[in-house]
Amino acid sequence: MTARQTPLYETHVKYGGKIVEFGGWLLPVQYAGIIDEHKVVREKAGLFDVSHMGEVLVKGTDALAFLQKLVTNDVSRMADTQVQYTPMCYPDGGTVDDLLIYRRSQDEYFLVINAANIEKDWNWMKENSAGFNVELTNLSDETAELALQGPLAETILSKLTDTPLDNLRYYWFIPELKVAGKTVMISRTGYTGEDGFEIYCRPGDAAQLWEAVMEAGKPYGLMPAGLGCRDTLRFEAALPLYGHELSATITPIEAGVGKFVSLDKGEFNGRAVLAGRKQTGPIRKIAGFILTGRGIPRADYPVLSEGRRIGTVTTGSYAPTLDKNIGLALVEAEYAKIGQHFDVEIRGKNVPAEVIAKPFYHR
Repeated sequence: MTARQTPLYETHVKYGGKIVEFGGWLLPVQYAGIIDEHKVVREKAGLFDVSHMGEVLVKGTDALAFLQKLVTNDVSRMADTQVQYTPMCYPDGGTVDDLLIYRRSQDEYFLVINAANIEKDWNWMKENSAGFNVELTNLSDETAELALQGPLAETILSKLTDTPLDNLRYYWFIPELKVAGKTVMISRTGYTGEDGFEIYCRPGDAAQLWEAVMEAGKPYGLMPAGLGCRDTLRFEAALPLYGHELSATITPIEAGVGKFVSLDKGEFNGRAVLAGRKQTGPIRKIAGFILTGRGIPRADYPVLSEGRRIGTVTTGSYAPTLDKNIGLALVEAEYAKIGQHFDVEIRGKNVPAEVIAKPFYHR
């Protein structure tokens, strides 16, 4: 299967993006460099192409009932124009995906799913929709998405729209507005641990919007940002990445996102298993750690205690904001307590590490 291009592929080439394949897509891993891009998002603002993400529209009189069965969070608590983060689980409690739900009305919701999971999620949703009066539409190919992230994001985006943005709260959205003359939907959301906006548009408008945002951001030090710093930014904020901290074999309870599992809303996929895990406490947990020896931890490295394997690194990296080598690891629950010590095996050597609080970074 050949890798796909987003509508901004040529733009990335023009801006000097170093293109890599990610989840079946050709995307920029970096432009100026991962650390420079990371720091500019923390201090000013960065612009990301996230058009590879998937989008599904759920409409119908049973839309709410269907979503309540499908996901772990309580969708009935949402108001119109609110956004909600939620895991979506299998009956055994393992995670199908984690996603964002945008409520347009009680009968209409817009879902944003992970790029690598589009086909799997789509099939799972179709299968689960049996018996519900809902219509599902896969809008992934008809939707492009830019993410403007960083403390100056509002200042920059305000230059391109007459719609006031200062009263748009975190995890709320504006269904339709003009940005740089194009009709878009924006939400105050992101995946970096910073303030910011996600801009949904028609694929044909993406390149012009990118250029308009870059131009508006010039006086503020805006830089294009790639997948590399998107990962280091989300990781410092301890936001889970599907396939690492969440997967078909890792429940939301183990991943530390149990607060998005609402047991009091009635029946949903995985409820029985997740209720049991919440009650007894999970036998494995995602722990944040810092290396006290030399080396950089990477995903899939073994975690050991007195030579016995107790878990696996799920994400590890040098953290530019903290200037430390840190990681997340799925370990036996007793080793996940703050102050615990274990070793990470890095290229055949056991490097000592200590469990620390997460998120590693707060804005």
